[in-house]
Amino acid sequence: MISRIDLRGSALTERGGPDRDLLPRAELDVEAALSMVRPICEDVQHRGSEAVIAYTERFDGVTLDRVRVPAEALEKALAELDQGVRAALEESIRRARTVHRDQRRTDSTVHVVPGGTVTERWVPVDRVGLYVPGGRAVYPSSVVMNVVPAQEAGVGSLAVTSPPQKEFGDLPHPTILAACALLGVDEVYAAGGAQAVAMFAYGTDECAPVQLVTGPGNIYVAAAKRFLKGRIGIDSEAGPTEIAVLADDTAEAVHVAADLISQAEHDPVAAAVLVTPSEALAAGVEAELATQVAATKHKERITEALGGRQSGIVLVDSLEDGLAVVDSYAAEHLEIQTADAAHWAARVRNAGAIFIGPYAPVSLGDYCAGSNHVLPTGGCACHSSGLSVQSFLRGIHVVDYTRDALADVAHHVVTLAEAEDLPAHGAAVKARFGWKAPESK
Repeated sequence: MISRIDLRGSALTERGGPDRDLLPRAELDVEAALSMVRPICEDVQHRGSEAVIAYTERFDGVTLDRVRVPAEALEKALAELDQGVRAALEESIRRARTVHRDQRRTDSTVHVVPGGTVTERWVPVDRVGLYVPGGRAVYPSSVVMNVVPAQEAGVGSLAVTSPPQKEFGDLPHPTILAACALLGVDEVYAAGGAQAVAMFAYGTDECAPVQLVTGPGNIYVAAAKRFLKGRIGIDSEAGPTEIAVLADDTAEAVHVAADLISQAEHDPVAAAVLVTPSEALAAGVEAELATQVAATKHKERITEALGGRQSGIVLVDSLEDGLAVVDSYAAEHLEIQTADAAHWAARVRNAGAIFIGPYAPVSLGDYCAGSNHVLPTGGCACHSSGLSVQSFLRGIHVVDYTRDALADVAHHVVTLAEAEDLPAHGAAVKARFGWKAPESK
């Protein structure tokens, strides 16, 4: 069901980790999808809602009169929401707010010299578009993970979009609509895929353009983000979900197998990777996978994900080597199930989120840890972060110098300007002190 990759005897720590191409990884050819999303985005730019409605009918089989979800549909979804689900969402929101509220940055002023200051001012993005995927599963949790940090950042205007579904009256899933209503979001659109990202980027007669688009989606959403990046800011080009588990022989095979399955459940191209120096654990996990997968609801999807080239059990000589592997892999979700798990977790350099010990499974982070589950995938955790309040803030430097403070450094500015062969830069300083500009040759 799941393949093995044996890296024992590879002297991984001497090389600083394995070649990333040796490790399991889902394939995501965003570049190839660009040719498909380009005409869609350009059509939405020119025809607006008319194009969004046309592509929604073509790709989702849903015929819309308008893209924006009526307010009464949001109210109805919340009123009819199962009370247990409502209580769980409210607790998820409460914990997410607790964590994200503490991330808000405050302005800071540095006194560089007497009379000269530089202030870093943090300003929220004016308007954002938040994408919530639909399809194989329903993701009200992604509403929470997108909306809460945007609200805590102080974003003044935000809109949510999610693909409409025929079985729910040509609207997004009612639990998604209910989550929006719980969070006080009243601007919601029934659109998915590249056309939804283009709607946010260019604006339509129904939807004003945004400055930033966040949230996970399929390959066409990722390609549209890449195509429109620059016109809009993006959080990331999210790919298939992935979990890596660094474990030794103290780990329970039943836990590790269950956690690998939990992420494989998302998608046939989801990645599930175990890194361990314990052959006994590897064998135990293989046995548990066979037993547990057979009993799951989505066993076909899970079996395909676990059997794909993106998943595997990686055998290493030691936890030190295992650490080198997981740092090279840079997983979206990384579980540490070892003796002294906190010690090993503290040494990890590359991961979207780290889950320590047997009682912090990825599922906790997906819903109710308070952390954010919109995380970098495809190895991007070595240079990118998950969604947070910072994602919705811009830092602006404010420079305030008196005449004396400028005079004190003016000759250095002029010298550097001339060294760069940009004499007008220096002249802009000279003009303030009546210095004679050099004659042009």
